Formats: sequence, structure tokens, C-alpha cells
Amino acid sequence: MTRVKRWSRAVLAVGAALTLATAALWAYAGPYGLNVLVRHGGTYWLRVSASSQRLSPSMRRALAKAPAAVPGALEWRPIGQGFDVAELPALFDGKEVDRILLTRIDPARFRFEVRSAPAGDKGLDQWMAALGAALVVNGSYFSRSGKPDTPVVSDGTLLGPQDYDAKAGAFVSTSSFTGIRDLAHEDWKQALQGADNAMVSYPLLLADGINRVTRPSRWLANRSFVGHDGAGRIIVGTTTDGFFSLDRLARFLLDSPLGLTIALNLDGGPVACQGVSLNGYERKTYGRWEMQVEGDDALLLLSWPYGTIPMPVVLAVFPK
Repeated sequence: MTRVKRWSRAVLAVGAALTLATAALWAYAGPYGLNVLVRHGGTYWLRVSASSQRLSPSMRRALAKAPAAVPGALEWRPIGQGFDVAELPALFDGKEVDRILLTRIDPARFRFEVRSAPAGDKGLDQWMAALGAALVVNGSYFSRSGKPDTPVVSDGTLLGPQDYDAKAGAFVSTSSFTGIRDLAHEDWKQALQGADNAMVSYPLLLADGINRVTRPSRWLANRSFVGHDGAGRIIVGTTTDGFFSLDRLARFLLDSPLGLTIALNLDGGPVACQGVSLNGYERKTYGRWEMQVEGDDALLLLSWPYGTIPMPVVLAVFPK
């Protein structure tokens, strides 16, 4: 066999292997999986220690002492009628360990939409450019194929599973109400009935002054949440670091000066992104951190080679 023939056969073998691998990935995760691989190099879990330099300093501190952070100073800045922004530092021993980027929105002046892009071709920048929204934040959970993993209503159309056991909460926007519905004693189908846009998510972080996340956790990640205060204003927050577990975030929000009467957790980790663009004001933050615990003490850090992870489900806000 000549060298040219051997080379040709090797090329054909590699091509066949790549074709089979692509077909397998498509069958497993559809266009979402392929886009994540091509655009970001794929995602994978790395085993790390609690002192690993791959973790942020704030995450290492959280793992070492599991501290409770206290809120720093908060000052709202209006950038439009019914639309305010702020940043709330989280402090431990007088030092900042995380920061929550906040928006506060009057639903009488702004409308809310839930959008879905299961192909995995839209990250925060692409959503902001496509929608021209005042605010885009990641939404609820999605499956490995990028489709909503919880019931979602987008422009009056129900997406996601038709049968679902929901006991936490739902963000609901109708012609007469925009806010969080507690699903502890209400069926999600009833809560979403008549909604123009809505999404079920979990867990409910707090309601009526009560911490609804009672189980301690070492699962750390960038976090996003949506809630409303006593005046009915919608408050959206996204952290810039991975300090918070869900129970620690719920405690922090209860102690904060935000005046939240109810707050619902959204998906976390690298999809926890938020962008604001209104009246010349621009702000963006991208999720970077997610670390889960496997078994009793094995720590796994979600990693990817480059880029920012797509957001298959988002909540977008527009002026009325």
C-alpha cells in the first residue's frame, strides 16, 4: 500500500469518526449540544479541592468557613421612570465576597416576556441585540436539548412539560398581575392560566418573611432571582461571583434592605447572566461559576474552554 493510499484511508477514517460523533451528539442533545461544542468547546466537570486555585477566592472562603454574609450599602439609581438599578455588596469580615446587580421595575410601566431559544445560539449579547430590551436575565431550567425543563408560557404559548410536579413558585405576567405565585398550595396550571408570559422555577427563596430554603448546601454558583417588594415592584438580581449556596442566598435576601416579600430562584451557574440597556445606561454581567458536590465531599467545577454559555430561556423587560 502506498503512502498516499494510507493517508487517504486515515483521512476517511477520521472523517467517518467525526461524522459518527456529530450524529451521536445531535441525537443526545440536538442543535443545543452542537452549538455549545462548536461555539464554546463543550462543557465538562473538573474534580477540584476546596483550596483549588481554579475556584474564586470567594468560593474558597465559602467552603472553608461556610460564612453568612451581611448586606453592604444599597443606593438605588433611577435610569427611567419606573426603572432603577443598584448594586448590593455581600460582606464577610468587612470584605466583599460577592455583589448582586439589581434592577427594580414598575410593572405598570414595563412589560415582561419569557423567551426560549433551544438551539443554543443566543447568549446574553445575542439576546440583547435581537430584542432591544431594557433588561435581559436568564430564566428557569432547561433540558440537555435546550428546551424548557419547567412549564413556561411565551407570548401565550405553553412550552416545556405538560405534566409537572411544581411545589415552589412561578413568575407570572398577565394583563392585571405581574409577580411571583407561591405554588406550595396552588396548582401550577391554575397559576399560569391566562398568563401572557410565565415560568415555573425553584426553589422559592423566601415568602412572607420566611426563609423557604432550610437545607444547608455547599453547591456554589452565580445566582439569579426574581421577586417583588411590598409596593409590587419587580426586583431582579444576579450575583457576580459564586459565593452563594441557595440557603445562604435566601438568608442574605431576608436580611437585605430590598424589602422583598417573595423571591424565586432562577437557573444558576454560567447561564446566570444579566444585561441592562436603557436611556444610555449599559450594564452586563456574565455567569462564570458553578461547583457541585458529589457524594460527601467530592467537589466538581463546571468548566468550558472559551466564550460564554448560551441562555436557552430568558426573561426580558420592555417599556410599555
